[in-house]
Amino acid sequence: MFKKDISAGAKSKVKSSAQRAIRTKVIETYPLLAPHIDEIIPKKSQLDLLKLPDRVSLYALDNEPLFWQHMDDPLIPHLHVVHAFPQCFSKVGIDRGAIRFVLSGATLMAPGLTSAGGRLPDAAEELKEGQVVVVEAEGKEKACLIGQLRMGTEEIKAKKKGVVMDSGHYLGDGLWKLVID
Repeated sequence: MFKKDISAGAKSKVKSSAQRAIRTKVIETYPLLAPHIDEIIPKKSQLDLLKLPDRVSLYALDNEPLFWQHMDDPLIPHLHVVHAFPQCFSKVGIDRGAIRFVLSGATLMAPGLTSAGGRLPDAAEELKEGQVVVVEAEGKEKACLIGQLRMGTEEIKAKKKGVVMDSGHYLGDGLWKLVID
């Protein structure tokens, strides 16, 4: 989604009522972020809304990107937020062979998750289709991709092939390099 360098369009202030709604939506979507929500979006702060290409909205605080949303999809945190609070998100792992493809913007395929180096949660912690997931790379400390799953983890384990994630926000993409002024 953000393969090319992008530039922000119109920048506007978010009304306080809309800002409260965003805080609530973030806590609903990511319940483990609840203790940290005042660090991420302080109550008396002023959020900015930036319009990006392809109908993407970016919410930023003090020129620091926090969350992005494509049309009516869920709010997805920027990788800076993921790196600051890694314990608050559902995770899957990719093997070493998939790293270079993911970091070049390719779709995430099931073999990268089901091979020896990949990591999927147990059946008790199954992730559903449409859920926002952080992708970590084998042997690396930081997350490299965040996006929505196209199929549940049990289906991934059963099929072992197919597209798992179409697009997302990855290290080094246009959203990562975006400078807000």
